[in-house]
Amino acid sequence: MFRTIAFIGSGSIGGTLARLSVAAGLDVIVSNSRSPDTLADLVADLGGHACATTCAQAATTADLVVVTVPFHAYRRLPVAALAGRIVVDTMNYYPERDEQVPELDAGEVTSSELVQRYLVDARVVKALNNVDFMRLSTAVRPPGAPDRSALPIASDDAAAKAVVAEYLSLIGYDTIDMGALVDSWRSEPGTPIYLDPYLSRAPRGMDEEQARRWFRTSPAVPLPAARARELVAEAVRAGARRGSFTGLPPGFVATIEGREYTIL
Repeated sequence: MFRTIAFIGSGSIGGTLARLSVAAGLDVIVSNSRSPDTLADLVADLGGHACATTCAQAATTADLVVVTVPFHAYRRLPVAALAGRIVVDTMNYYPERDEQVPELDAGEVTSSELVQRYLVDARVVKALNNVDFMRLSTAVRPPGAPDRSALPIASDDAAAKAVVAEYLSLIGYDTIDMGALVDSWRSEPGTPIYLDPYLSRAPRGMDEEQARRWFRTSPAVPLPAARARELVAEAVRAGARRGSFTGLPPGFVATIEGREYTIL
C-alpha cells in the first residue's frame, strides 16, 4: 500500500492533486524545476503531511510519482531516479505550445509512448490528463456515490495500472481502463472524453471577465463510468490534437498548462 505521493511539477494540476492527496490521508512531496524554496507557500498550505524537495529526491522517496509538467519538458525528467517507479503521466501534447513532434502530429505514436521510451525502466500510466484543475477539485466523491465521476487510464503494466486506479479511488474517482499506452490517444485533447464531459456548457454572451468567473465557479458535471466508456469508444484517431476548452465561449482566453490560448 502506497503512503507517499511525489509530484514533479506543482502548478494547477499538481497543486490540486497534492491537496486531494493530503485530504485522503497521504504524505505528499512536491517538487518543480526551480528549487524547493519556491514551494514554501504550497507546503504551508498543505500542512504537516507535505514537504518540498528536488525532483530527483522526490522520485526516489515516494511510492508513486505524478508528473504534471508541460509535455515538452519530459526529457528533463530524472531517468535514473524514476527507474522502477510507477509514474503517472498527466501530460498532453499541444503543438501550439510544445516543440513540434512530427510522429505525434501524424498520429503514429502517443505522447505517453514517447514518455515510456524515455523513462525506459519506469512503469508509466497515463491518467489525469483529460480534466481541468477546477473540476478535478470539485468532482471528487466517495466510493459508491451515485454522482461519482470516472477517469480513463492506460498503461502497458497491468499491476501499475491497478495501483493508479487505487490512488484515484482514494482521492475521489472511479476509473475506466483504456488499454495499453498505444491506446492512450483516446483521452488526448480533442477527443470526446477530454474536458467537456465534466464541464457544463457555458452561457453565451459573456464578456471575458464573466467567462473567467463562470469557469472558476461552474460546478462539475458527473461522468459515470458507463458513459465514460462510451466516450472513449467513440474517439477517432486524427493526428495531433488541439488543446482547448471547447465548452467555453469564443474569445475566452484559457490557460492550459501554463500557456494562454484564445478559444476561436
